[in-house]
Amino acid sequence: MTNAVSQPRYQFQFHPFHLVEASPWPLLTANATLSMMIGAVLYFNGIAHGSTLVTLGFLATLFAFILWFRDVTTEGTYLGDHTLMVQKGLTMGVSLFIVTEIFLFLSIFWAYFHSSLAPTVELGSQWPPVGVTALNPMTVPLLNTVLLLSSGATVTYAHHALIEGNRRAAIVGAGLTILLAVMFTALQGLEYMEADFTIADGVYGSCFFFSTGFHGFHVIIGTTFIAVAFFRIINYHFTAEHHMGLESSILYWHFVDVVWLFLYAAVYWWGSDGVF
Repeated sequence: MTNAVSQPRYQFQFHPFHLVEASPWPLLTANATLSMMIGAVLYFNGIAHGSTLVTLGFLATLFAFILWFRDVTTEGTYLGDHTLMVQKGLTMGVSLFIVTEIFLFLSIFWAYFHSSLAPTVELGSQWPPVGVTALNPMTVPLLNTVLLLSSGATVTYAHHALIEGNRRAAIVGAGLTILLAVMFTALQGLEYMEADFTIADGVYGSCFFFSTGFHGFHVIIGTTFIAVAFFRIINYHFTAEHHMGLESSILYWHFVDVVWLFLYAAVYWWGSDGVF
């Protein structure tokens, strides 16, 4: 009886698509997000240990995101799974995700204009309502507009620099974008602390803090995306032809820029005195 010598088995792929392997991260992310939301509900209603559960849910969600993104980075950078066809599919997925975000902000603007265009008697038949002192749109909001639009220019500069093979300029452009984004977030927080009204001050406070706060949350997410792309540029993960991660973060960031322009025009400028 002869001993069979095991031979290596090679699997050749004759299509450009990426068939992903089984991953635990979608299930972990779903459970972590559910725990975080349940904890938030308990915390908002003053139930014991709600803050602990929301903290653990947030940490679990963050943990799942980091490991999931690590696997995606490994597949695209080291395994070569992100072919041209796969990149097109991922770009389409990011674009469709941004479309859902557009409709989300559309509902926010709908709620805002529903109350502001025809203020009820309870609001004093005017907008801003009686007793509410709106923020001056020519101070911090205007500075934040300049910062955010400037960040859109710097991240575009980083993109074109990477395409032209200028890695150093791409690093500088991405770094400036992160700096401007952090300054925007810090000024937004300072504005919240100095505002004369809160989210509990009627429909005006609810609309203001929900719209600008939700946008600020998107700014934080976009800053994280660009920061990841920034470190990937430093680590030579991107080339002039293969940098879909950076392109996706830039697409998301431009969406954040455009939404802020509408927020500034509607909530800060028009909402400050009721006239254009």
